[in-house]
Amino acid sequence: MASILESDEWQKATEYRITDEDIARQQQLIGHDQASRTREYVQTATEDTIRNFAHGVGNDNPLHCDPDYARGTRWGGIIAPGMMAGIINAPMRGDPTPDHIRALKKSLFRGIHVFVSGSKWDWYHPVRPGDTLYSFEGWESCDVKQSEFAGRSVINVLRHVKVNQRSEVVAIYRVLTVLTERGTAKKKGKYAAIEPATYTDEDIAKVDAIYEAEEVRGATPRDYADVTVGDSLGTMAKGPLTVTDVICFHAAGYGFTPYAPSVGRLAYKNRKRIAPFYIKNEYGVPDVAQRLHWDPVWAQAIGNPMAYDYGVMRENYLHHYLTDWAGDDGVVLHVHDEIRKFNYMGDVQTITGEVTGKREEGGQSIVDVAVRFTNQRGEETVKATATIALPSAGRPVLYPAVPPEIAARAVAMMARHWELGRGK
Repeated sequence: MASILESDEWQKATEYRITDEDIARQQQLIGHDQASRTREYVQTATEDTIRNFAHGVGNDNPLHCDPDYARGTRWGGIIAPGMMAGIINAPMRGDPTPDHIRALKKSLFRGIHVFVSGSKWDWYHPVRPGDTLYSFEGWESCDVKQSEFAGRSVINVLRHVKVNQRSEVVAIYRVLTVLTERGTAKKKGKYAAIEPATYTDEDIAKVDAIYEAEEVRGATPRDYADVTVGDSLGTMAKGPLTVTDVICFHAAGYGFTPYAPSVGRLAYKNRKRIAPFYIKNEYGVPDVAQRLHWDPVWAQAIGNPMAYDYGVMRENYLHHYLTDWAGDDGVVLHVHDEIRKFNYMGDVQTITGEVTGKREEGGQSIVDVAVRFTNQRGEETVKATATIALPSAGRPVLYPAVPPEIAARAVAMMARHWELGRGK
């Protein structure tokens, strides 16, 4: 059987290039917000979907998973892990996309590979069972750079404003994506020498020892006065990464709509809609380009030695780590993460962090922390900073106010949503 790298399908896939015209069109889209009409796997949070999402990233914190426990916390019930706001979405009604915006978007960066390389999060309200989330989104920036891995690449930042049914801004999620040319990435072969990790029973026992020692702060408040600059946040393990981990993440609610893996007739309809997203596998079957996260042959075809995780999986690992440390009464306010390396099948991520600063701000007691992920090869794969509010001298933590212009925009967008839905 011929290699996929020798097939006509692969040759066709590698013909797509980043063009100056596409870059110019992308830059003209900056500043235009529009209602997200995406229907994700989860549209309304429930105790079950919250628990399943937490479990999908290995998070068993009872604040997210145990209703009886959560009723005894300051929240009075289960709340979702903060980053779950990124995967909940019901279609928001809005005015039609202007013709000139529609023209700019048509076939933009057709056939170009996209991966997430980091994000910024700001949180303003918790997500509770019964909350339906909507969003509006727009591009904030578009930059071009030369990449050692893939030649010319484009770095875009897309801002998602997540809003609940009460028109409250729950979170602002800025996603940094990198677009690379498939053929160029293959030719560079930067990671070709990386060998798959293998483990002895003793190796697995060392990882298990980290899992055994992990601490969920939980109902024991972590008071601001007890925290000192330089303090360790402890150690957490994630891995070794398996295809099962990726499946669990999808099953927990990560749909990656509108490019979601689909079955049967739905896959056929999706393939008609976005044909370049489907590339034949080594058996001649059209399959999603997204399969690089579980298909080693396709991952190798685009220049990686094996399949690898979604960047958002590690972002959720990060939030798990922070909330385990902060406890039930603490609130993660802001996160900025940079994904530096791929997390390949078989890799173990060891998460460590430390307190880098303390301050009083806006009537809140704030702690700044720095976090890093390190794999079994000693490589830093994620670098992150976060801002956490902690209780102080019995004073409870409050979420910050939403920036006024974004709060007003959210109210206007939701008002239009309800107006367009009258009588339906």
